Amino acid sequence: MHVWVRAEERENEQRVGITPDGVKALITAGFTVTVETSDARAIPIDPYRVAGAHIADAGSWRKAPQDVIVFGLKELPDDGAPLQHRHIMFGHAYKGQPAGQRLLQQFKTGGGVLLDIEYLTDQANRRVAAFGYWAGYAGAAVALQCWASQMQGAIVGPVQQYDSANAMLADLQSQMVGLRTRPSALIIGALGRVGTGAADLCLQMGVATTKWDMAETAHGGPFPEILAHDIFFNCILARPGTPVFVPNGAKFAPRRLSVIGDIACDPDSDFSPIKVYDRTTTWDEPALRVHDAPALDVTAIDNLPSMLPVESSEDFAQQLLPTLLQLDTDEDGVWARAETLFHRHTAALT
Repeated sequence: MHVWVRAEERENEQRVGITPDGVKALITAGFTVTVETSDARAIPIDPYRVAGAHIADAGSWRKAPQDVIVFGLKELPDDGAPLQHRHIMFGHAYKGQPAGQRLLQQFKTGGGVLLDIEYLTDQANRRVAAFGYWAGYAGAAVALQCWASQMQGAIVGPVQQYDSANAMLADLQSQMVGLRTRPSALIIGALGRVGTGAADLCLQMGVATTKWDMAETAHGGPFPEILAHDIFFNCILARPGTPVFVPNGAKFAPRRLSVIGDIACDPDSDFSPIKVYDRTTTWDEPALRVHDAPALDVTAIDNLPSMLPVESSEDFAQQLLPTLLQLDTDEDGVWARAETLFHRHTAALT
């Protein structure tokens, strides 16, 4: 079995799903591994070469033998090109997203298969690997930057990549110098990976945090407590039946809330619980102002862990490696379930 690790083609994406040690483990187990060169990847190419990987040019997976499994993280260009290979990546395609529907059509046209990392689950339906902790950590940092900018009468400027979590924390602390108060925050999904990361960042920054999970949202709403905090973090994976946490009318309601950190970031999903905005934000423009006087800003960057690319890549790769090693033996497990889910959704395409 041949795993082809492609270069990421998404702007501001420096992560990778496997480390050189992981490549060595796959090769030891009998896999062939090719790694594409990349000008952006946080881990340089030489350690992959030393680990025994074949090295290929960025983007050359498109001409690779059809039996390779192409492994990346973020989405490919939305160009309609038929996809013929089996791809491991985050597809964002199963919640009614328009771009996701187009992606599924590319696979259906080309005869390829999407093995969506978001839906690689064990028998208890728990995800086998996720970037959630670092998404929560970085997402909380962006929302705090947004709040600090509001306190100075501005909208937050561009965000950046950091060499380490300590460097991010130091930069954030410098931005809070001179502010007399710290905001209050409410986290929904506080017991999960994403919520834990957000809570840890808030703790390190001295932010008073209310932690909610399934028990506190089981009644289905409304949730006036959200409006009584300065910052709200949405850290749950939206599913059918997820209640609406922030309805569109919240923009006009009496509120203390001034920043929403939608770390789960599914604004174009049919199940999004945040109804005051309809598009993701970017590294260059991380906040979308959805109301003035009083201000309400939404931060919704969909590749937050890439702000900490080394730590998040190493953490994720360690989680995923045992499942990658099962690629050539899995008949009814993680990979089989992911493929079944793919075929079910492509069959439903109109």
